[in-house]
Amino acid sequence: MNISSPRAVARDFDSTQFRQALSQFATGVTVITTRLADGSFRGLTASSFNSVSLEPPLVLWSLSEGANSMPIFSGNSHYVINVLGAGQAHLAQRFSRRTDDPFAGVEYELSRTGQPILKGVSAWFECHNRSRYPEGDHVIFVGEVENCAFHPQASLIFHAGQFGSTQTR
Repeated sequence: MNISSPRAVARDFDSTQFRQALSQFATGVTVITTRLADGSFRGLTASSFNSVSLEPPLVLWSLSEGANSMPIFSGNSHYVINVLGAGQAHLAQRFSRRTDDPFAGVEYELSRTGQPILKGVSAWFECHNRSRYPEGDHVIFVGEVENCAFHPQASLIFHAGQFGSTQTR
C-alpha cells in the first residue's frame, strides 16, 4: 500500500510561523570561507551545515539564491566549512554582515588548496565544490571533504534567535 501523496497539500501556516518553528531547532554555527582568483578571501555565516555520507565523505550547506556571495561560492572549486567554538559568536556576527574586509584582524591559516581556516574553531572541513542543487529559494551545496581536523571543545549553537553553546556544567 502506497500512502505517499504525489504532491504536498496546501499549507496551513505563513512564513513567519514557519521561521518561528524552525528557530526551535538548535543548530551549530559555521563560517564558510573561500579564496577568490585575485587572492582575496570571502566568508559567510551558515547554520545549514549537515553530514551526507561517510563514503565518500560528503557534507552539505545551503545559501539563498539571492545572496551576493552566490556567484563566488558557485564558481569556486573549494571552500572550508569552519565549525565555530563556543567563544566565537563574534565571528558568526562578523561574517553575517556586509563589510569591506571581514577577515581584517581575524586569525586564520591556509589549507593546502589556499582556503582560509579560522583559528580556534571546533572543526573544519576543506571541501571540493562537488555539486549544487537549487531547491525553493536556496541552493544546496554538496562538498566532498578532502581534509578535515577537529579540536574537542564546546561548540557554538543558535537557538530561538540566540547564540549559546554545547558546554555543560
